[in-house]
Amino acid sequence: MQKLENKVVIITGAALGLGLASALEAAKNGALLSLIDYNAELLEKAKAQILSEYPETKVLTVIADVSDEAAVQKYVKETVDAYGRIDAFYNNAGIEGKQAPLATYDPEIFKKVIDINLMGSYYGLKYIIPIMQQQNYGRIVNVASVGGIRGVKNQTPYVATKHAVSGMTKSAALEYGQYGITTNAIAPGAILTPMVAGAFKQINPENPQAAEDNYAQANPTKRLGRPEEVAKAVVFLLSEDCSYINGQTIAIDGGQSNSYGDV
Repeated sequence: MQKLENKVVIITGAALGLGLASALEAAKNGALLSLIDYNAELLEKAKAQILSEYPETKVLTVIADVSDEAAVQKYVKETVDAYGRIDAFYNNAGIEGKQAPLATYDPEIFKKVIDINLMGSYYGLKYIIPIMQQQNYGRIVNVASVGGIRGVKNQTPYVATKHAVSGMTKSAALEYGQYGITTNAIAPGAILTPMVAGAFKQINPENPQAAEDNYAQANPTKRLGRPEEVAKAVVFLLSEDCSYINGQTIAIDGGQSNSYGDV
């Protein structure tokens, strides 16, 4: 039996990166998909890719900005209207913002990072958890980051929001575990996604590959992670196999977050 056979799975930020990789892995495991993203063109390309690889998959797409509460209500309603329930939620949509020191960070960009990373995650939980309560079943995976378990220079709002997501995960786990709902978070390190590639371009515009190679040297594996490696962990946490893992923030970073550095 496939891990997500006939399970209704909502994925936000589904058009690229970790969202798309997890959508492909969920489709491989028999999920009924509801894919959410603000970019209509990229979302349709993601749907086409999924159907080309897994043509029997049912795929609903909804264009939505997760920082807009009404838009979140809309994607939740459309999913329930289409499938009748929501079994699993990969609360993935997020942005990095920009690279800048705390004291000179643009307040408007700071607020935008909060609106998408924190409020967008919160709105999804607010409207999906009551449905899962009624079902007495649910699996939730929020996306924190290694920036949600440690500091990262020049990324204060990203780090702040990802710490908040990790904390929100713990509270939701305590409040809703009695309803058969598990709520966990993942904390990916540097995974080769478009967002991470963009960060390396900010760090070294003339040679982003050099920035990537330099970062990889600090990792015990001496490489960056692949989206499909994260996707396999996400699908496990969204499955019935994850019945007694609750309230955890799980680092997926090759072990790098365990290091205090060379001393």
